[in-house]
This record gives sequence, C-alpha cells and structure tokens, in this order.
Amino acid sequence: MKRSAEELVSLYGNTLYRVALSHTGIREDAEDMVQETLLRWLRESPSFESQEHEKAWLLRVVMNLCSNLVKKKGNRGMAELLDIYPAQTEEEEGLMELVMKLPPDWRSAVYLHYYEGYKTAEIASMMGTRDATVRSWLFRARGQLKEWLEDEA
Repeated sequence: MKRSAEELVSLYGNTLYRVALSHTGIREDAEDMVQETLLRWLRESPSFESQEHEKAWLLRVVMNLCSNLVKKKGNRGMAELLDIYPAQTEEEEGLMELVMKLPPDWRSAVYLHYYEGYKTAEIASMMGTRDATVRSWLFRARGQLKEWLEDEA
C-alpha cells in the first residue's frame, strides 16, 4: 500500500495539523512540524501493514517532532481554539480553552483519546511512552479540567 504525497495530505493532513497545533500552541510551528513529518515520510518511504499503522506512524512522528520543539523552545503560545476543535456551543468553546491550557503531553493524550478515539495503549505506542503514563496524563488532565470548571462556577 503505497500512497502519493497528495493522498497522504488529503487523508491525514488535518489530523496531523490539529495534533501538532494542540501540542505546540503556535500555528506556524504546527505547520512546520507537519511539513517535516511529510518530508520524513518521503525520505524514509516506509511500508505499512494497514491504514491504521500508517496513521499511527505519522502521528508518532509529528508528536515526537513537536515534543522536541517544545523542549527546545518552550511552550510559547496558545493556538486559536477553533482551528483545532470546532466548538458547537459556548460551553464547548469554554472547555476547549481550558484543554489548551493543559501541558502539551496531556493535551495530545486528551485529543487522541477523546477526539480521535484511540485507546491508551495505542496512544502510548504513538507517543513513545508507557500505557500507565498515558492513563496518568488523562487522569490528571480530567482532574485539572474539573478543578478549573469548578472555579469558574
């Protein structure tokens, strides 16, 4: 199963961008990380067992690149919320603003689990960490969100 770059962008471009933007918080950095991910795909020309394997590889690469960038430059910004998560209501928009305040690893785990539907073991594989770490990030993220929501009420 070998795809063209155009097919890859069509299939995964938006997802890669949303993950990168949720992790870096800066539109330009997210765009750069997606481009670098696609360049790696072109240079390495990996073969995949399935579409899910292909998507997981791309997500892992973009998250690793974003993590490296955030470590190098620091978490410098908060992206425009609706670029990542289109909110249907004001309540949803408020929740997404809070999600964006979470640390980058927590944000990525929340996005992949609740918006992309990945299981914690799959997220752990993509993020290069243990399943227990992802569960911990999700637990802490939910706790932090709950605390912030209670403070607002």
